[in-house]
Amino acid sequence: MLQSIKENISKVMIDKEKEIELMIIAILSDGHILLEDVPGTGKTTMAKCFSKSIDGTFNRLQFTPDTLPSDIVGQEYFDVKTSDFKVRKGPVFNNVLLIDEINRAVPRTQSALLELMEEKNVTLGGVTYPLPKPFCVIATQNPYDSIGTFPLPDAQLDRFLLTIKQGYPSREKEKTMLRRFRSSNPMETIETVISTLDVIQLKEKVKEVRVSEDIEDYLMDIVQKTRHHNHVEIGVSPRGSLAYMRAIQSRAFLYGRDFCTPDDVKTMALPLLAHRISLNVEGEVKTSKETIIEEILDSTSVPVETV
Repeated sequence: MLQSIKENISKVMIDKEKEIELMIIAILSDGHILLEDVPGTGKTTMAKCFSKSIDGTFNRLQFTPDTLPSDIVGQEYFDVKTSDFKVRKGPVFNNVLLIDEINRAVPRTQSALLELMEEKNVTLGGVTYPLPKPFCVIATQNPYDSIGTFPLPDAQLDRFLLTIKQGYPSREKEKTMLRRFRSSNPMETIETVISTLDVIQLKEKVKEVRVSEDIEDYLMDIVQKTRHHNHVEIGVSPRGSLAYMRAIQSRAFLYGRDFCTPDDVKTMALPLLAHRISLNVEGEVKTSKETIIEEILDSTSVPVETV
C-alpha cells in the first residue's frame, strides 16, 4: 500500500522520491507536514497528489491577511428561526486539510491552528468536537523574506512533524516535466490507493517497531546538543523528542523493518529538527539551522552493533 502511494504521486511529481517518503512517514507518525520553498516549485501540487491518494475527505484553504479563525474552525451563531445557538463547523473537519501559504495569515489566525494540530480537537461555543481520524494538516509557505508574509510562531512550528524543502529540479528533470504536462494534466491520473481505515491500521503497526536503548541514547544525545549549542537560543522540545521517535519508527516500518537503526535517526534529523530550534543573534549572523543540525550529527557518536 505504501509503495502504491509513492508510485501514484510519482505520476505527477518527478524525482521527488525522498520528499514522498517523508510525507508517508508523516502520515504514519500521525503528524503534520510543512512544505517550504519559493513559489512555483510544486508545493501545492505535491500536497494535492498526496491527499488524492488517500480515500478520505479533503479541503483546501487559501490563507490571506484577512483570513479569520472562524474561516478555519467554524463558529457558533444564533439561529433566528429556532431562537437557539447553533454551530457551523469549518473546513478543518476533514481527514486532510491543505493550507496554502500559511504564513500569509496574521498571527491571530495562525494561533487558531494550535489546538486542532496538537489535540485533534476543536472547541466551539464551549463544546469540544473531535476531528476525523486520521487527520493531517499539509501546509505550504513561502520564504520569510517574501512580501506579505508573517513568520510562524515557535509553538506552531513545533506542531509540524516535518519540514520538506523541494528545491528546483535539475535541467533534465524539468524537461521531463515539460513533456509530461505538454498534452494532458497528469493530476487527472491520480487515483485513490489507500483507505483511511488502512492508514489507521498501519499507524498501529508502526507502534510495534522496536527502539533499542542504544538508539534511544543516540536520539537523546542529538536532542540534548540542540539545547546546549552556542548558537541556539531554544533547542528541541520534549514534544520534538516524541515526534523524533515516532518518525524513526515510521521510517523503519516503511523500509520493512520491525526495529530502528542509527540510519533512521540520522536521516530524520534534518527535516524533523531544523525547524524546531531558534538561533540567537550570533547564530543568525554566522550560521543556519540546517548547518547546526549537520554539525551535531557529525559530532555525535553513532552506536555500533556488538557481536
